[in-house]
Amino acid sequence: MATRVLCLLLALIRSPSPSQSFSLPFESAENCTKKQWFDISQMICVPCGPHQHASDDATITAADARLYTNNANIFFVDADEPGSPFHPAEPVNLQQELLKAEVFLGGRWLFEELSDLSGRVLVDGPHQAVTQDGWNCIMCPIGAIIDNNGRCQCPSGQILGLLGSLDGSTGGLCFLNRPKDLTSSVTTDIVYGQGLKVSSAWFATHLKASAIACLRFANLTACQAVGNMCVMIMNSIDMVTTPNDACTLYDTIFKKTVSLGNTHSIPSWRINLPWLYFDTQYGFGNRLIDQEPFQTIYHFKSSKHMELQFILAKYDAQGFFLKWEKATGGTLQLCPDTLPRLNIAYIFGVTYQQSCTLSVSKLLSKYDKNHFYDIYILYKGEDGEDKLRAVAIRNLNLQYNGKFVNRDKMMNTWYLTRRIFLVDTLSGREMNLDSQPKAIRVASHIKISVILVPNTLQGKVIPPMMTISYTDIQIQNPEQQTVSVSFSVEYQMDLITAFQNTKIALGFLSGLSAIYSMIKTATWKKRVGSPMIDIPTVLKFLLFYAGDLANTFFIVTFGTGIYWLIFFKGQRVLSVLLPTPNQEIHFISSVASAFTLKFIQLLHKLGNQLTVDIFFIDWERPKGKIVKSIAGGGDIKTAPAPVSIWRTYFVANEWNNIQTIRKINPIFQLLTVIFFLEIAGFANLATMDPYSKLTSSAESSAIPPSRILRFGVATTIWLLVGFMQIIFCASIYERFVEDRISQFIDVCSVSNISVIIFSHKCFGYYIHGRSVHGHSDTNMEEMNLNLKREAENLCGQRGLVPNTEIETFQIFITSKLREQYDKIREPLNWIRSPGHLVNNAEDAVEQRMKAYNTTNRFLGSFIDHALRDMDYIVQDKLLLERIMGMELHEPIDKTIFYNDEKLSFTDILYYGNEETLLIFDMLFFCIVDLATQNFFFASFLTYVQQKIFQFIRNAAGRKNLAAKTLIDERFLL
Repeated sequence: MATRVLCLLLALIRSPSPSQSFSLPFESAENCTKKQWFDISQMICVPCGPHQHASDDATITAADARLYTNNANIFFVDADEPGSPFHPAEPVNLQQELLKAEVFLGGRWLFEELSDLSGRVLVDGPHQAVTQDGWNCIMCPIGAIIDNNGRCQCPSGQILGLLGSLDGSTGGLCFLNRPKDLTSSVTTDIVYGQGLKVSSAWFATHLKASAIACLRFANLTACQAVGNMCVMIMNSIDMVTTPNDACTLYDTIFKKTVSLGNTHSIPSWRINLPWLYFDTQYGFGNRLIDQEPFQTIYHFKSSKHMELQFILAKYDAQGFFLKWEKATGGTLQLCPDTLPRLNIAYIFGVTYQQSCTLSVSKLLSKYDKNHFYDIYILYKGEDGEDKLRAVAIRNLNLQYNGKFVNRDKMMNTWYLTRRIFLVDTLSGREMNLDSQPKAIRVASHIKISVILVPNTLQGKVIPPMMTISYTDIQIQNPEQQTVSVSFSVEYQMDLITAFQNTKIALGFLSGLSAIYSMIKTATWKKRVGSPMIDIPTVLKFLLFYAGDLANTFFIVTFGTGIYWLIFFKGQRVLSVLLPTPNQEIHFISSVASAFTLKFIQLLHKLGNQLTVDIFFIDWERPKGKIVKSIAGGGDIKTAPAPVSIWRTYFVANEWNNIQTIRKINPIFQLLTVIFFLEIAGFANLATMDPYSKLTSSAESSAIPPSRILRFGVATTIWLLVGFMQIIFCASIYERFVEDRISQFIDVCSVSNISVIIFSHKCFGYYIHGRSVHGHSDTNMEEMNLNLKREAENLCGQRGLVPNTEIETFQIFITSKLREQYDKIREPLNWIRSPGHLVNNAEDAVEQRMKAYNTTNRFLGSFIDHALRDMDYIVQDKLLLERIMGMELHEPIDKTIFYNDEKLSFTDILYYGNEETLLIFDMLFFCIVDLATQNFFFASFLTYVQQKIFQFIRNAAGRKNLAAKTLIDERFLL
């Protein structure tokens, strides 16, 4: 039979296990024996027939006979009987067998005139002729003649088609004029972006002939060529508008060859055809995710990095299989770079990003030939043998009936494919195959996605998937035209459980925050003396809730960052993967929410601080009297000696200076954080790879940072540095160097000045600064003597209550006392009222002095228990009151002074709000960094922000201090 001459295309198929896994054994032509040939349809070695052996490259089967040529005349001599002519056992269609087996002579198809097979010369010398369109030279097919014009003429009822050869030349083939198996006309126009239509010379030359050769003669390279042309038009399928294009012809051949069976038991991989689609039906993406995972267990922290071993089956445009090729070395990466930076993309667990801008002219010169790739990943099977797992392609340019189905977010609409190309400079050639293309297609964005098996602790992943997007470029000025391309590797895991846990934590903590805010609101209502729930009450609750909710969001985001930092960087066997940039959106939203709410809380606190009522009570009494004359009458009278105001000015300036002091040094905080992040290298822990390294390398710049990890690292270092500063300030600096708050209290006592502050209408703070010596307006000698007496305990103690040292109190005043205080200061409000007319400046000053003296006497009398109907008591707060931060008893007849050794009056200063300021600065720093990915720039903007708020707080605080204490602002330095 004819199998003695040439090996038939069809062979026994090695089928995998019954379960569908899209796997096949990994074999190459080098693995084939002399009696096997490498079937580029099945990608495995298959046995040759009797008296046959493989060609030199093992990709075709030749007769097991010697082939003699004499002046291009070919003799087939039986290998078993050297010297005798070859006689087939039965008549054969040699043209068909040649096409099946793809036997070549000198790199050309054996399409020659054949006489009988009698032992005489079988083939006369090769005849070249001109194609019907006059553009190409071809070898005339069997049975054709050459007319007077040099053109091949097929027998009656047949037409001439063209087939490509290894060296790019063209051979002829005669087909039936109206074959029943394929349409007589095909679509050779290609529609590019922006409606550009190109009549492709390549498609016009090869599409119909390849399709017929594939269907009628089962020609392997012809089938591959049809598949390549389908890939060139983005694997798009539209039965209505383009019924005869490359993909439709491929689909027709696929359906008409159903009787041949499938390759490797994969329904969408037909025998003899390339495997273009992952499934024969539209919408296969959701089933792909449910594939059986690899047997490979991926782990980290070993002496050698584990790699994703991508293996590529490489074809040329004519459909010839070229070789197996590894993805390493930049095969799939258009951007030029060093080999280490290119290859780091395939280290398992390393998220990779690469992008660049390429010149169109360089693309035209470098990719003058099209290459196509079927992508597999190499792994070890259960039997220990090398296996290949097909990688699915999500082509974003694929259209199904006119719709870009792969751009939908829902996987059940995806139509996944198998074959890709990087640059197509061939199909866009319109006039002839040597002309410059009118348009090209470039794989501008390639992303490989690796998905972790849900709920796994064994380091297993689902086979990777590739997402690819092509950009169409109309060639106008190649030297000036550019295209942006990128290549990335992304690792994903199912985060539904993590998101649910985060929501539960947010919900629970938000509920606690709401309760805490209600307690704060109730406390506020008591302190302002408002018994009704009104609009201001609701607004106050929302402001309190904003601050508490900010802390909730911060706790959750901080915990999330620490979780991923510890468990991702610390794992040895793969169990968790970092969220992708798209999955980080919820996290970034939470950080932004925390910052926004914390900003509202900060403004709320600043607003409270800048509107407090404050007054300095001067306890100094006149020393003796002075004599002065009465103007106009010449009479002389005596009057109390005036008390110096400079002590009050001094205390006021000290208060003004401590308004923005903090427990930490902001500049030291920023410099230390930057040192640990950038100099010590802790920022390198934020890269999206599972390796904990404090040093960077040239390759690491291709690994993008994780925003979650950056937040986790930055906040951890920020809080550690901040807490260390607070602890150092409280335990060492304030004890042995300087304690500005305690010094202010001492200044009050030395100056004989008490401070009363109303942060709310009926609530505030009192600093008892009355001198135990009775006066402070004295000379240096007496002042030093008084201080010595205090040090030697030769005088009374400074406390408000005799024999105590407590000088600071929280005060909860009666409404009657507040009404009297407001009544005394009411004329000042008239002066500041825009509609109030003052006769002259002297009247205004006189009213201020009168209000000052009256307020001073009133508050002094109150502290001295001189007002019977406005007295007070001193007591400690209950434990529950200290825990809840509220007062359980309201002052009805008497004001309540609560002993306050914790100096809670600092709540109206920066000093008492360090927690709010520290977290706000940290969130500001992190928000800027998340937006810019630059710690240096974030630290600079944070410093500017701190200075702006400090300036506003100082300027507005000074004005409020001058207005409320009736001290001229010019004396506040």
